[in-house]
Amino acid sequence: MFRFFSFLLGPAIFCWVWLALVPLHVGAQTPTTLRISSAAVPQDWHAKMWTVFKDQLQTTAPGEFDVKIYLNSSLFKQAAEAAAMARGNLELSTLSPADLSRQVPYFSVFTAGYVLRDLAHQQKVFNGPIGEEGFKQVSERMGIKILATAYLGTRQLVLRQAREVKTPADLKGLKLRMPASKEWLFLGDALGATATPLSFAEVYMALKTGTIDAQDNPLPTVRAARFHEVSQQVVLTGHLVDALFIAISQKTWDALTPTQRQKVQQAAQAAALFNNEQRLAEEKNILDYMKQQGLRITTPDVAAFKQQVTQRYQTSELAASWPTGLLARIEAVR
Repeated sequence: MFRFFSFLLGPAIFCWVWLALVPLHVGAQTPTTLRISSAAVPQDWHAKMWTVFKDQLQTTAPGEFDVKIYLNSSLFKQAAEAAAMARGNLELSTLSPADLSRQVPYFSVFTAGYVLRDLAHQQKVFNGPIGEEGFKQVSERMGIKILATAYLGTRQLVLRQAREVKTPADLKGLKLRMPASKEWLFLGDALGATATPLSFAEVYMALKTGTIDAQDNPLPTVRAARFHEVSQQVVLTGHLVDALFIAISQKTWDALTPTQRQKVQQAAQAAALFNNEQRLAEEKNILDYMKQQGLRITTPDVAAFKQQVTQRYQTSELAASWPTGLLARIEAVR
């Protein structure tokens, strides 16, 4: 009888011992953490697009990624994301042409006013050979891979107090908030104003108190950040068709499998497409909203603004850094 029970218990004990020795994590995959840092406010489309990115990965790669979204510059300050990604301290963010131009002069041309005509032109430029050449340099020099191009919108001037604005001369002495980089400050001065560096998070209070007289942003961003509450006038200069590049740290990218890279790329493209469609649709009707909020909408002599801005760039150090023939190639894209 004892031998019989020993015979039955033997395999059971063996299985128990074997299971005890097998690590619990065998068969389970630790999700890859993807932290996203953005200066966007939650109401803006380029904040909401990150939720599209996250949802897409949850659908196409369930359990493979742990996506964490940090808005309002709550993880890294604006303009600090590129260095963080290069070091491997941050996985994803959006970067502007000005962010890239600090190390890749190729992108300086895209910080200039009146270079890109509209959204269609922007997307053809960055999704074609011109974008491919630039993105390769970003990868090699900055340790960052560009995944997709998102339309930030067409930038307009928004004034704290209404004034008559027809030509750049009418902006003389006006303190125009710009991000703190030489490219942005040059553009502000080229428009005829006095460019004043200030972080995005400080703009609302600066308009309210009169620290600045104006700011320039796409109108959907103006509404999302509620800048219209402390402004009186929109001047439709249309001086910059702006972009944000969805970017990932090259170190993070290289650590992914080929299949994961494909899914991350597709998620980024889906996010950019969502942003582009929603932002363009909002731009088409937002002037009516601004009028309802009591803002004065005016159209200046855009040709005069374009002429002055173009002339200022042609004789600047910034233009001297542009690759020969790049501007002509951009203009030729149809």
